[in-house]
Amino acid sequence: MKKNILFIIPSLDAGGAEKSLINLLSVFDYSKYNVDLVLFNKTGLFLNMLPKEVSIIEIKGDYTDFVLPLKESILQFIKQFKFRLVFNRLLFTFKNKFIKNKALAEQYSWKNMSTVIPKSDKKYDTAIAFLEKSSIYFLVDKIEANKKIGFIHNDYNKLDLNKEFDNFYFTKLNYLVTVSEECLSVLKFIFPKLKQKIKTIHNIVSTELISQLAESDAANEMIIGKYNILSIGRLHPQKGFDMAVDACGIIKRKGYNLNWYIIGEGNERENLEIKIKEKELVENFYLLGLKENPYPFIKKADVFVQSSKYEGKSIVIDEAKILNKPIVTTNYSTVKDQIQHNINGLVVEINAESLANGIIKMIMDKDLRESLVFNLNKENLGTEHEINNLYNLIEY
Repeated sequence: MKKNILFIIPSLDAGGAEKSLINLLSVFDYSKYNVDLVLFNKTGLFLNMLPKEVSIIEIKGDYTDFVLPLKESILQFIKQFKFRLVFNRLLFTFKNKFIKNKALAEQYSWKNMSTVIPKSDKKYDTAIAFLEKSSIYFLVDKIEANKKIGFIHNDYNKLDLNKEFDNFYFTKLNYLVTVSEECLSVLKFIFPKLKQKIKTIHNIVSTELISQLAESDAANEMIIGKYNILSIGRLHPQKGFDMAVDACGIIKRKGYNLNWYIIGEGNERENLEIKIKEKELVENFYLLGLKENPYPFIKKADVFVQSSKYEGKSIVIDEAKILNKPIVTTNYSTVKDQIQHNINGLVVEINAESLANGIIKMIMDKDLRESLVFNLNKENLGTEHEINNLYNLIEY
């Protein structure tokens, strides 16, 4: 008899965790498991990449009115004489508007959103919250399951979350899973009483699939004849794209003819567009938006740059490594799980000057590039076998 498994994630927008979930579900054994997926919002670039065996569950009832724009939401609840929900909707908006730390705002406003989310009628064998914060709170508060697993996809120290708030939820999980050895150490240090239940499962990437998709002739925006630099990620301060703009300006002033492309979307777009104009880089720094298949861009780029200020384990670095791309990355806390300086990439300090100097070195030093690519070629980069670690948690 098949086991019933539930995954939970807010949406399938383009992000590392979302991409990781799609990769995981692509190799899942549907002959043994029935799989449901709860989405808070049925949106996202990866939605059409879900395997047909996965059943999407949308949250219904008062939640659909709660997520309407504020004025519309309030009117709907007043019409239905649901004044307690009016109060919770106002508090939810107040917390998300005035608490500057958005991670804390998501924690503290969960209780208000939770009032409009009913408990699930279906009991699962295993339920898995595939992202930190609301996904885990939803799992604990709303789902009945024999086994509950929560995922943390970032360096927990960098998330600026209320640890006591999370500790309440983490203690109710059977396992807390993260994606790199460094992230594992951080979690065990912060939550020592939970260390026996904290595990590592690396992101799943397929060398065969990525190499195949990279052959598509889709990267027409990239201009031949210039140095093509590529970065991929949400347009969010975490990714350091403001620093990338500054680094692009430094490289241009030193006389290098380059184009820097960013694949991704997010709330920082307007700020980045203003900065690109202020730095007179509109002919050099391009925000391409989301791309369903980014791999032809990685293949065509001369250098892949990760400018992040913090990460859990960057799935795009794994993908760039699979395509043997010279990589320059900032020295965020977990980078050593993926890149060894001067062995399979360059690691530079987290500032624009260091980033620019690293890229220039990569462009000018042919022997270095060939050495890094040679070493990448020797690495065994496919991680499809990581699915077995999840099966072990589900079964035992």
